[in-house]
Amino acid sequence: MKKIFFIAFTILLIYSCKNENSNTMYVKGNIIGLKKGTIYLQKQIDSLIVSVDSVNINGSSEFLLTDVIESPEMYYLTLGKSNKKIPFFGEKDTITINSNLSKFVRKAKITGSKNQSLLDEFFEIKNKFNNQNLDLIKENFEAKKSANQDSIISVEKKLKGLIRRKYLYTTNFAINNAIYEVAPYIALTELVDANIKLLDTINNALSVEVKNSKYGKQLDEFIADIKENEK
Repeated sequence: MKKIFFIAFTILLIYSCKNENSNTMYVKGNIIGLKKGTIYLQKQIDSLIVSVDSVNINGSSEFLLTDVIESPEMYYLTLGKSNKKIPFFGEKDTITINSNLSKFVRKAKITGSKNQSLLDEFFEIKNKFNNQNLDLIKENFEAKKSANQDSIISVEKKLKGLIRRKYLYTTNFAINNAIYEVAPYIALTELVDANIKLLDTINNALSVEVKNSKYGKQLDEFIADIKENEK
């Protein structure tokens, strides 16, 4: 009976909120095993992580949180006062996040956000690059340990090549998804040390809407600052 009431209440709340503001984001879901506590919806404002909504859990582990969103950006679903945060790309309309109490972050399943789906896809490949990097670091350590100069030079070339491939993959991924806000976000978080030409290429590929988004504006400002400092 409680579940039926929660579903009915959720539908009614979402419907009424949609009539008030079409840019409202709804974050709903279920944290299995959570009987009592507080769930916070947070995002970064300037350099601080701030709470924009919260819900007290007491019995039912289902929740509903909202925020008015100007353009897609990163949010965090935070469990109580702990450091357990589920990062996700927020968008207007409905985002569903399901998880469980014991593995809150690791078992999180997020649906309803195209930007989040693309970010998950990107991270799959990024993890492969990271694993290759770890293998090469180990290989480099062994080469230095044995004082084999040829092996050291060979591994260093491989490391530089891996970095180039990673940067090029990241750039191509952003360009191929330039109509989504994940493109400038990836540029800002993954390519801060990359050649300015790569950042420029991504920036020039962005759609008008994405250019006017939070991360689109930040990328434009970041590139402008770099160019100003190079004068």
